[in-house]
Amino acid sequence: MLGRMRRRVEALVRSTFLEPVPRDHRQPDAQFRRRRGVTVVALLLGAGLLGRSLALPPGDPAFYPFTLLVAATWLVGGLLSGPLHLGYLPWRGRLRRPALTGIAIGVLSAGAFLLGGLAVRQIGPLDVLVRDVLGHARGGSAVPITVVTLVNGAAEEVFFRGAVYAAVGARRPVFVSTAIYAVVTVATGNPMLVFAALTLGVVLAALRRASGGILAPVLTHVTWSAMMLFLLEPLFR
Repeated sequence: MLGRMRRRVEALVRSTFLEPVPRDHRQPDAQFRRRRGVTVVALLLGAGLLGRSLALPPGDPAFYPFTLLVAATWLVGGLLSGPLHLGYLPWRGRLRRPALTGIAIGVLSAGAFLLGGLAVRQIGPLDVLVRDVLGHARGGSAVPITVVTLVNGAAEEVFFRGAVYAAVGARRPVFVSTAIYAVVTVATGNPMLVFAALTLGVVLAALRRASGGILAPVLTHVTWSAMMLFLLEPLFR
């Protein structure tokens, strides 16, 4: 019984993170170069806006428009870069849209971060860094904060697991796209956000590689963001 369960779990992990589904997303060289150019421009603009938005003090009314502008930059940059795909994952012998898979992985990822949060609360400097990020959630109204959090999570996936991942090319796209995601997050000035970008970014990029699309990463990121907002913030209150 245990051996059978272990084999099923191993097969599920391989199909979800390690073994890409068949697809052909190749582009002509001219389109690929254009994708890279659009992606670089959006990266520079988005990184600057991201740093500016999180530099605002908690409760500043400018936080909402700045954050939505960041999301618009990621979304428009991703869509203008070139074709994006939703992707598929195998399930019971058929390829299906990975909706439930994305949500489930988001829940599991958030659970791991919440457990880590229990330890971080006991480490003074790290506790301060997390509380600094959560200050924006405490300083604003629930509905606007929820909207900008979820919209930004989805927009980041359209850009980083969509445009950036595709612009990297065939050589180590999981590693390179995650590294770029983390470097952009450095603009926030908060090491804990950079750490989150690295750890969650690997999961999201692996989902992108296996599924060939952005649907699973989008749902994972949005689910993770919602749970962080509603469960991590009370943990550090």
